[in-house]
Amino acid sequence: MNNRPLAERMRPHSLDDYAGQKQLVGQGSVLRKMIDSGHVPSFILWGPPGVGKTTLAKIISKQLDIPFFTLSAINSGVKDVREIIDKVKSSQFFNKERPILFIDEIHRFSKSQQDSLLAAVENGTITLIGATTENPSFEVIRPLLSRCQVYVLKSLEDEDLLALMNKALTEDVELQKRKIKVEETAALLRFAGGDARKLLNILELVVDADTSPTTVITDALVTDRLQENPAAYDKGGEMHYDIISAFIKSIRGSDPDGAIYWLARMVAGGEDPKFIARRLVISAAEDIGLANPNALLLANACFDALTKIGWPEGRIILAETTVYLATSPKSNSAYMAIEGALAEVGQSGNLPVPLHLRNAPTKLMKDLDYGKGYKYAHNYEGNFVEQDFLPQEIKHKQFWQAQNNPQELKIQEHLQRLWKK
Repeated sequence: MNNRPLAERMRPHSLDDYAGQKQLVGQGSVLRKMIDSGHVPSFILWGPPGVGKTTLAKIISKQLDIPFFTLSAINSGVKDVREIIDKVKSSQFFNKERPILFIDEIHRFSKSQQDSLLAAVENGTITLIGATTENPSFEVIRPLLSRCQVYVLKSLEDEDLLALMNKALTEDVELQKRKIKVEETAALLRFAGGDARKLLNILELVVDADTSPTTVITDALVTDRLQENPAAYDKGGEMHYDIISAFIKSIRGSDPDGAIYWLARMVAGGEDPKFIARRLVISAAEDIGLANPNALLLANACFDALTKIGWPEGRIILAETTVYLATSPKSNSAYMAIEGALAEVGQSGNLPVPLHLRNAPTKLMKDLDYGKGYKYAHNYEGNFVEQDFLPQEIKHKQFWQAQNNPQELKIQEHLQRLWKK
């Protein structure tokens, strides 16, 4: 009996077996070319869980036949980093590429821990490959980030997940011992959420829990198994994302009790406080928005105060902000406005800026009528004058629409007085 989890047994060992991410490792892609050339620089892999960050790092090491060291930022410190760097320096790797140091969840490294990597990366002692589920722009110090290329990994497409499932069913030695028939996959794909590891963990859970001669995988069977044991497939820490989802949805749903409960679950589970604070800032902008603009100010102040105060008192700051956001009126009008504008840009392309809105710093530009006819609002009564600010082709488009809350209705009345429409 193989006691290793299915996800570990199915971990690919070559780029040809690697699922998804064709934009990075497909034939002709930038990273694939570097791997094939036998030389890769330091880089950071940014993407959600279960999309192959660790696997890709291991495949690169194996394909290039170079030493591979790995650390987890959760339980490693400066001492561990220095020990590996000293080991690399004292070893002889003749005719080899410099060793790879893979750091999982590099966003959890403190500034001092990241500083300890700088010299080794800069002088070529090691090739650093970092993996993170968080935006490196916020979590990786600028000097280290400037020395690393950032590659973005995407959630796996359904076709990638289905191909992985079929591969497991036909090639895994343990699953081959069972009679398995797949009739429906919608629930399997929905619960996996683009995560290869979660897909394989769910598949293993469903098969292991079934004692019938033939396991028939249906949407009902998958749903029942997960309801019976919702944490059973959480072998890679995916519950972290389920809980933050419940937390944000409780805030969006104006339920302070639910929001505080999920906050407590994260605090008790040792969640990174800054991770929670960042989500509060996002929620303040996306879900409360213009219905209560002070929400974003408070959420940002929460993030700032948390970095100053630290833990455990920081939990009180998070709690105050959580309750405030949950009890605030809600609006996603700003979110919908930018989504609508982006959709228009994608559809209509790069429409020209109207001449009267263009800057005219030179005589040539003025001769070409740049800025001609522009009306300076402050020269008019009430600091307003009607004129077009959109390209001619879409001048009647409206992207922002007030939602039904006192703050935005007040804004709408103000705009109606100005524009008379």
